[in-house]
Amino acid sequence: MSEQIIRAEFSDVMQKSYIDYAMSVICSRALPDVRDGLKPVQRRVLYAMDELGLRYDRPHRKSARIVGDTMGKYHPHGDSSIYDALVVMSQDFKKGLPLVDGHGNFGSIEGDGAAAMRYTEARLQKITQEAYLADLDKNVVDFVPNFDETEREPEVLPVKIPNLLVNGADGIAVGMTTNIPPHNLGEVIDAVKAYMRKESITNEELMEYIPGPDFPTGGLVVNQKELLDIYSSGSGKLKLRGKVVFEPGKKRGEKDKLVITEIPYTMIGNNISKFLSDVVSLIETKKTTDILDISNESSKEGIRIVLELRKGTDIERLKNLLYKKTKLEDTFGVNMLAIVNGRPETLSLKDIIAYHTKFHYEVTRRKYETLLKKLYEQKEIKEGLIQACDIIDLIIEIIRGSESQKEVKACLTKGETGKIRFRSSDSMIEASRLHFTEKQASAILDLRLHRLIGLEILALKEEYEEIMEKIREYEDILENPSSMKKVIRKELDAFKKEFGRERRTVIENGKEVVYIEAPVKEEQIYFIMDRFGYSKTFDKATYERNKANVYQDYKYVVPCMNTDKICIFTNQGFMHQIKALDIPAGKYRDKGTPIDNLGNYDSGKEAIIEVMAAETVHSSKLLFVTANGMLKVMDGQELKAMKRTVASTKLASDDELVRIIPVDTSQEDKIILQTKSGMFLKFLLEEVPCKKKGAVGVKGIKLGKNDVVSNAYVMEAQQITGIMYKEKKLEFNKLKLAKRDTKGSKIRR
Repeated sequence: MSEQIIRAEFSDVMQKSYIDYAMSVICSRALPDVRDGLKPVQRRVLYAMDELGLRYDRPHRKSARIVGDTMGKYHPHGDSSIYDALVVMSQDFKKGLPLVDGHGNFGSIEGDGAAAMRYTEARLQKITQEAYLADLDKNVVDFVPNFDETEREPEVLPVKIPNLLVNGADGIAVGMTTNIPPHNLGEVIDAVKAYMRKESITNEELMEYIPGPDFPTGGLVVNQKELLDIYSSGSGKLKLRGKVVFEPGKKRGEKDKLVITEIPYTMIGNNISKFLSDVVSLIETKKTTDILDISNESSKEGIRIVLELRKGTDIERLKNLLYKKTKLEDTFGVNMLAIVNGRPETLSLKDIIAYHTKFHYEVTRRKYETLLKKLYEQKEIKEGLIQACDIIDLIIEIIRGSESQKEVKACLTKGETGKIRFRSSDSMIEASRLHFTEKQASAILDLRLHRLIGLEILALKEEYEEIMEKIREYEDILENPSSMKKVIRKELDAFKKEFGRERRTVIENGKEVVYIEAPVKEEQIYFIMDRFGYSKTFDKATYERNKANVYQDYKYVVPCMNTDKICIFTNQGFMHQIKALDIPAGKYRDKGTPIDNLGNYDSGKEAIIEVMAAETVHSSKLLFVTANGMLKVMDGQELKAMKRTVASTKLASDDELVRIIPVDTSQEDKIILQTKSGMFLKFLLEEVPCKKKGAVGVKGIKLGKNDVVSNAYVMEAQQITGIMYKEKKLEFNKLKLAKRDTKGSKIRR
């Protein structure tokens, strides 16, 4: 038994297994092949639809049937991934060239999901049928066994256009990602033809035909000068902007409008609603007062987001604000990664065109080799039939004098007269000279008598001449590279003429957006937050009207200037900063906004222990108290930072912050530490040293087993003389003054 055990290093086995898994994800799931520009799931969906006969000129079929066939025969990775791929290939706002004709609810540009697969129907688009799936029966690509070796599927589809460029691609693999923007079909075809004329063509020369991406959503690419580097290296960032049109009010009383008619490609989906909420936020935070109303009038006809403007609005300034503060200007990270010869490779524009053109040559060669083979077979048969018509009397004599079909074939192919009864010896001698091929003999035996009519014989000879003409044509295509190029160019021109469209995306060198915020009038405000984490700000007048109730209704009430920041300290030792202007203002009884939505604070992972204005933090000395009883005083100046989140102090791995209290170290003050078990320790503040942010601090109290510090008080700083403890008032003055790092005393009641 021990001889069957293979000993191996665990780390080596794990490494090999992970690499195998990673390569499987990379090559078999996540990344497209450079030849057809499709990921495996997309390829299998299209092939399954072709096998089901879902042509563009036939009725739609339920998507559930397509998904079922794809999953059962070719792609055993779950129905959701298959249906998602089917949906995306049908969406004209995601794909430059939709490959599937969807019938029903296949989602919207605003992020609405598609209906369930049992409700929707689909079929192939005409371009898919003619440019992606044509000639599969002509041995143009290799077929491989499916996952359980019960079916065969194409290794790649015989795609005749560079789909990787036309439709783009996106995918996340293990340790790598691809993100290729879509391009204009007509421009891509022109670039392919240019490469066929001159294979040494450069990326810069190719860009005369492909000036840049062409997104289905239109918009603008405003960093044209960087495109050559992106297309040469295969990676970079596109800067996208939406198209904004000014519509002046035509009628009296009608407001001027700023209309967004095209959006950046990155905005499709939920980012449209995010854009609308961002604009509303700009209005609420008074970053702009020029927008009176915003409405989304988008439909199937296109995007139309309308901003009603105040009279006298500076249009350019408002545009710059929208570009700067919203997703109306965004970046598209380009990474042109695809599978080449079974390996992932980052490709330039020329590389993609070169690899696809080479593949197109191969597909065309195999197509015409297959057609030529069939023509040779037809030629052989036609020659036999023509020859047979000339000696039809002899052949009839052979057939009538034979006892079996086998004897007839032997006579026709080998001249074996055997037991065949002939009318004369001349006929026998003539029959012995026959040497038809097997295929010719079979065709002669299958010949119908009506084909012996004079006109039929003439038609037979005409068919033979047509076959010979095609043979000469196909041989020329295969032997002469210029002839093959001519065929491919003709094919590409036909695709461009029928399926090409005008460019939608404008390529330009746009000016850098410059937006200088108008100075904010400094005024006193109050940040308030309830115990559930809902927060808002209100002005001084609102505070004064509700002063009697505000401290009862809200957990935190922090006075600050509107130009200040709110600092939120958590038990994990972090300080989160939120600009006061970013916090929505509200009325006293308004619910407010969850604090989680305003900054980096996450209520699911940490708890708030103190909230202060940044000005207060920076001008104060802060006492830090942890659950393990560690104390230190720190200068608030150390917490000056531009980042939204910083570490406020250093904590041990098993420790957390309990309190942060502003103190005055110049005054004689006293600290009281309270533990969970009811121990109290009172000592002088001067015993706690002033430390840097990176210091843990000093021991404040000796804790019993499983005991922790639950609270801390500084008498003068907090103006506190006692607390309610076990339903009775505990006077701090009655506590014995002790030394730091002692046990303290137990309060028994």
